[in-house]
Amino acid sequence: MEDSQRSKGLGAAARVTALASSIMDLHVRIALKEVDREKRRLISGGIFLAIGGILMLFTLLAIQIIIILWMQNAFNWNIETSLLIIALIDITLAGLSLRLGGYLTKGPYLPETLEGLSKSTKAVFGKL
Repeated sequence: MEDSQRSKGLGAAARVTALASSIMDLHVRIALKEVDREKRRLISGGIFLAIGGILMLFTLLAIQIIIILWMQNAFNWNIETSLLIIALIDITLAGLSLRLGGYLTKGPYLPETLEGLSKSTKAVFGKL
């Protein structure tokens, strides 16, 4: 091959490499934009879930107060009896929920999941 043909071939390879690099840069920029958009979406979703959870907690508290007042009026119970019955209902539902939640979270995990949990736990407790 002549020097001019060789330099043309190297120039073409350089242009193809530059084009491929440009395309990869474009894909990386698009991916980073998508990550930012998804991060904002997830953070926004978490905030709205927290707001909903707090409002549900306040609603549950209001309903329990209404039930206590209703029990006092309907059955002529004093406040201590009404509170005791509501507390027993709450502790029963809490126990059932914890039992069911423990059952659902128990089970076979993938090795990657166990490794991730292990790393996270070590990082939280500073044992890295």
